[in-house]
Amino acid sequence: MSTPLRVLIVDDETHARVNLRLALQALPGWQVAGECASASAARAFLAEASADIVLLDVQMPVETGLDLARELSCRDQPPLVIFVTAHRGHALDAFDVHALDYLVKPVNEERLRQALERAGALLRQRAAYTAALRQFVAPEPGYWREVTVRSVGRMDRVALADVRWIETAGNYVELHLAERTFLHRSTLAELERYLDPAEFLRIHRRILVRRALIKRLRQVADGGCVMTLADGTELPVSERYVAAAKAAL
Repeated sequence: MSTPLRVLIVDDETHARVNLRLALQALPGWQVAGECASASAARAFLAEASADIVLLDVQMPVETGLDLARELSCRDQPPLVIFVTAHRGHALDAFDVHALDYLVKPVNEERLRQALERAGALLRQRAAYTAALRQFVAPEPGYWREVTVRSVGRMDRVALADVRWIETAGNYVELHLAERTFLHRSTLAELERYLDPAEFLRIHRRILVRRALIKRLRQVADGGCVMTLADGTELPVSERYVAAAKAAL
């Protein structure tokens, strides 16, 4: 897996969260996206960030893990749920809410690894199927004209013609439009392969800009360069891309 899959740990017991975090850190290809002590905290986390998999306790105060899993299963693109619990008696209920697996505490690390490998394989299949379906429904003869941005509970189609500049943000890229910014799960290098170089120019290892919006290029005191776009946005230009930036003007 080139990009680590994001795992959210949800358990009201601190030591249980720590044990799972340490177990995940020993496994390549997985990233702890966050840790929550309640269903409500997990809901708030998922409203602002994404997770591919949720390691979820069943019995927690106020709301059970089953309640949260039932809610997540109704989303358009739900994370996969693996229950981690001290109680064997909830297995049937867990699968009723479409849980991928059911681990009993204390968690055996090999059993956790197997569950995560199964989840990773399913996520890769789902991504491949989605990409194949999109290509079938709207085949692209050349460069992409739009991207589908997934966030918790929704998907947005973003026209690349509306994107002013693109900047790396960890395992994501920020698509900057006039009125808002979208966070899209991709590396800049991956996305650049599908962008028309006649429309987008790389000016930094972290930044691509729309060529039509380039207004000015100026040198700053430290010897570097700054590019100004038509809307007044100023972006750094790294030395290796200065020649290309000048040619674009």
